Amino acid sequence: MTAASLKEYTAKDLAQMAKRRGVTGWHAMRKDELVKALIKAAKATSSGTKGKSASKAKKSKPAAPTAKATPAPTKSRKTSPAKSKPATTTTTKKRGAAPKSPIKSDPKIVESIRSMHEQRLAAKDIGTSGDEQNGADRLVLMVRDSYWLHACWEVSRKSIDRAKAALAQDWHTSVPVLRVTQVDGEIMTSGSERLVKQIEIHGGVKNWYIDVADPPKSYRCHLGYLAANGRFHAIARSNIVTTPRPGSCEEIDGNWDDVAENVEKIYALSGGSDEEHADGELREMLEQRFRRPVGMPMAARLGLVGDQFTNGKSNQDFDLKIEVEMIVYGSTKNGSFVTLSGEPVKVREDGTFLVKMDFPDKRQIFPIVARSKDGLEQRTIALAVERNTKTMDPISHDPRESNNS
Repeated sequence: MTAASLKEYTAKDLAQMAKRRGVTGWHAMRKDELVKALIKAAKATSSGTKGKSASKAKKSKPAAPTAKATPAPTKSRKTSPAKSKPATTTTTKKRGAAPKSPIKSDPKIVESIRSMHEQRLAAKDIGTSGDEQNGADRLVLMVRDSYWLHACWEVSRKSIDRAKAALAQDWHTSVPVLRVTQVDGEIMTSGSERLVKQIEIHGGVKNWYIDVADPPKSYRCHLGYLAANGRFHAIARSNIVTTPRPGSCEEIDGNWDDVAENVEKIYALSGGSDEEHADGELREMLEQRFRRPVGMPMAARLGLVGDQFTNGKSNQDFDLKIEVEMIVYGSTKNGSFVTLSGEPVKVREDGTFLVKMDFPDKRQIFPIVARSKDGLEQRTIALAVERNTKTMDPISHDPRESNNS
């Protein structure tokens, strides 16, 4: 504030300014007097402010040594509570929020996920024998009639592990499949095979029925795993079979019981009668299953009894033998898939099924599993049966005693 700047104001404005600053006698002063009084009041105000700041500085100077003498307690008491309060609050909030962060899992959901994972692994596992059996992998293809083939396989656990290692990261997206190829021409090479069908199978079964068309044609099957990117790892390859012309053979039903009755015909249709292309694995599998020679002369098939007749000898010993068969009858929903001890069972249109099988002299447990058409439902019944046959001591009667009586 200067005299030149104050002179630019009117006398009325200067009077009001003097009134606000507390100048005494401002109402009787002229313009020049008001200017001088305001400048004087401004100087007095500035000197008073400096005096107050100087007195504060003087008061603070003697306090400095005291602060230096006890710096840690004084500053820590003033600053530490102020700084520690937010820290304490933050820590309290964090500790209070910690129990809310973990989400408790529902045991039912965890069990459902675990069950689905186990079912997925079971459906992917096509192994049929354990490590203790050390059996060779084999895939056998048989002709049932002009339009149906029957594939049976045995896969060891080691082969499943080798497939898992070979596919590496593709194993997680792979599914077990049965590839059906048509063999063209007489030259049996991989170049003459053409893929006609690819069937996605699942674990728990050891055979599969395959429908084919336009007989007569030659086929071969390949069993393995197919990844999502199209990569295929083969485990076993079957023999080559040729379907007969329609009407050239009688219709053969779909289960192993009728295979036993027509085993020679099935073996012949599957290539057993052709000595050049006869498959030893098919013959070995049929002989192991039915426990009798296959593809041999009549005398060998009938065993000792046949030998007696072919040698011109009659039965000299009186004997009694029995064979027991068991019939399993059941029903389910039409379109369902039924297996008995891992073997597929033919389900009629009304949902009923019937299986006839040998009943050996021992205790057996047969798991019967029915799966719905969409694969979402499954029902299992375990059938436990036991046969205990005892042969009694023979009794011989003397014909002379009967005549005397």
